[in-house]
Amino acid sequence: MRFKKTRPALLVALALQQLYSPAFAQTTTNDNKNDKLIDATQLPEIKVSGQKVTDDFAASTFAGFRTPTPLRDVPQTVTVVNRALMDSQAIASLSEALRNVPGITVGGAEGGQIGNNINLRGFTARTDMYLNGMRDSGQYYRDTYYLESVEVLKGPSSMLFGRGSTGGVINQVSKRPQLGDANQITGTVDTNGGVRSTGDFNRQLSDTSAVRVAMMGQKAQTTRDVITNKDFGIAPSLRFGIGTQTEITLSAILSHNDDMVDYGIPAVNGRPVKVNRDTYYGLTDDRVLQKTAILSGLIEHKLNSDVTLRNQLQYSYYSTDAQATGLNAVGTLAGGVFTPFTTQAAGNTTALPLSALSVRLTSHDRVFKNQMLNNQTDLIAKFDTGTLKHTMIAGAALSRETFESQATARSNLPVVSLVNPAYLSTPANSVKTIGNNADSEATSVGAYINDTIELNKQWKLVGGVRWDRFKAGLTNTVSTATPPLLKADQTVSFTSVRGGVIYQPNDVQSYYASYGTSFNPSLETLTATAGTQTLEPEKSRSYEIGTKWDVLGGNLSLTSALFDIEKTNSRSQVSPGIYISNGDVRVTGFEFGAAGRITRDWQLMGGYTHLNPTIARASALENTQGKDLANTPRDMATLWTTYKLTPQWEAGGGATYMSSRFANNTNTVSAAGYTRWDGTIAYHLPKYDIRLNLLNLTNKDYIGSLIPSNGGRSVPGSGRTALITVVHRF
Repeated sequence: MRFKKTRPALLVALALQQLYSPAFAQTTTNDNKNDKLIDATQLPEIKVSGQKVTDDFAASTFAGFRTPTPLRDVPQTVTVVNRALMDSQAIASLSEALRNVPGITVGGAEGGQIGNNINLRGFTARTDMYLNGMRDSGQYYRDTYYLESVEVLKGPSSMLFGRGSTGGVINQVSKRPQLGDANQITGTVDTNGGVRSTGDFNRQLSDTSAVRVAMMGQKAQTTRDVITNKDFGIAPSLRFGIGTQTEITLSAILSHNDDMVDYGIPAVNGRPVKVNRDTYYGLTDDRVLQKTAILSGLIEHKLNSDVTLRNQLQYSYYSTDAQATGLNAVGTLAGGVFTPFTTQAAGNTTALPLSALSVRLTSHDRVFKNQMLNNQTDLIAKFDTGTLKHTMIAGAALSRETFESQATARSNLPVVSLVNPAYLSTPANSVKTIGNNADSEATSVGAYINDTIELNKQWKLVGGVRWDRFKAGLTNTVSTATPPLLKADQTVSFTSVRGGVIYQPNDVQSYYASYGTSFNPSLETLTATAGTQTLEPEKSRSYEIGTKWDVLGGNLSLTSALFDIEKTNSRSQVSPGIYISNGDVRVTGFEFGAAGRITRDWQLMGGYTHLNPTIARASALENTQGKDLANTPRDMATLWTTYKLTPQWEAGGGATYMSSRFANNTNTVSAAGYTRWDGTIAYHLPKYDIRLNLLNLTNKDYIGSLIPSNGGRSVPGSGRTALITVVHRF
């Protein structure tokens, strides 16, 4: 057995789900000025057999209503991957953290979309990424060095977040300063030659203020040949007035990525081609330079013990300069002439041997910049009306975002062997041409109110409504569409609702039923497909019933849910350049999970999701009616568990299972299901930790992500890899 090359940031793909942790935790205040390093963003202390445990995979609160809320009072499925779980698995990227969440699949690079491309319950979540409750829809690769947890709120949630959120939202909760001094340095090396180092430094400045700086630098190798990434970042933050009536938090995230994009491998005869999983189809001088700057300010003021006023302002800047190459077509090469297959849409069906086939490369070059300015104001109030107890939150959101993209193209790129491609740089005779310059902007205004009403100790009602106005416009300098799309404008107003009922017969059991809606304008991503710009927004609604049980004295949480999501009047192409809003997509399913501790020394997170992702209605031209949604397996399961053999020694492991799935909505290309196993051994001392992580123990060949382009492309998952991590606290 030999260890294959793998990028550390993509090394870990394991594990579990289904409990919830402090969401939008930057909004929580601490009434105890003397609390040392205890905060809502940290894991809670729990008691097992009378002893406290703090390194738990489970967490105790989640801000399902943009304010800290007990888990049992959130009538919706929530999954959290917290810091303890990420450290246990040596996770370095957001994509790898999200592989712990059944119901989420990862997509690869898709044309100009470079960054985290995520599907949640079958629907794209590219614009449903949040950072501390604020929209973070830039196209960039997100690291985990500055994160305390990653939270996934499943199901349509426009009432809370505005446009999008068909399958749910993904919220990143960043680390923030705490009272007390604490410093940590971490170093990781792997068997692929990758090196990574992080630092986390917290210093108390006064009785009510602190500063914290997280930083990261890495050189990452990957299982795929040629690809090397060099990244670094820093995330400073200041917090004033901790535990006082008025608290202010200032933070920034600054990062630089010098990466190579992986456009994967092609399909032949409807399956990912059977070549060595290291095989790379691109050019050696490819690179993607990304710069990200996110600046945020949060102020919270307690008017009294029951009323809090909060305002958060966030500015985000994302830039990408990409020279990227990927496969364009499979075919034959004879006499220097490449002849592509005409069966690409059917998965490149052919009777020829793989050794007789070639791949044509094409460029995906562009420079784009995205800027966002968001402001969110919330009023949280607790009050009684007679015997009814209310927890109400009312808010208003304002945002402006711009997007500019300049496309270019390199010609005369090589044709390479499918089985044994030559690794070449851009040819000297390649000619660079200027393509379309897209310029777009959008403004949005939203206002909402949500109330949780406690009827008595057993029954609660939840109800909320939100109004949004979304106005967007774009211009293109070049359009090859029929008819051409050189300019588009759209103004959309939409009202979203959310409702639920919760029954809690005791402190252990909680049962709920909920309903929610969402909407997706055609210019939502500040880009448009010609023929869709005048259509009404797509509308989604969700029904969900579920249970949440806290057993073993509250140390183990068990969850289950049945759900039904339907997107109506989805866009459907009826002829070239002509779309109508008569499509229908429906995803039904169920899931369950467990998270917490069985004993003081044995903890776990695990979950299972079953989906029935059906395109219920589509045009004959699209040929997708009755088919499964792309990149949406019907069954997914994760498990991660650790056991402390002694106070110093810890061992554990887990598995990730995914059933087969399709690369496109026409279901002509499919990837086989797989189970991947991982393990860990750690040695803990008061000031040091040494951890060994073994990924893909059986060296399983599997497909990690799928992309619909070019008939359906696939990116192989990581081969067997070992990582050694050393942590020093001082």
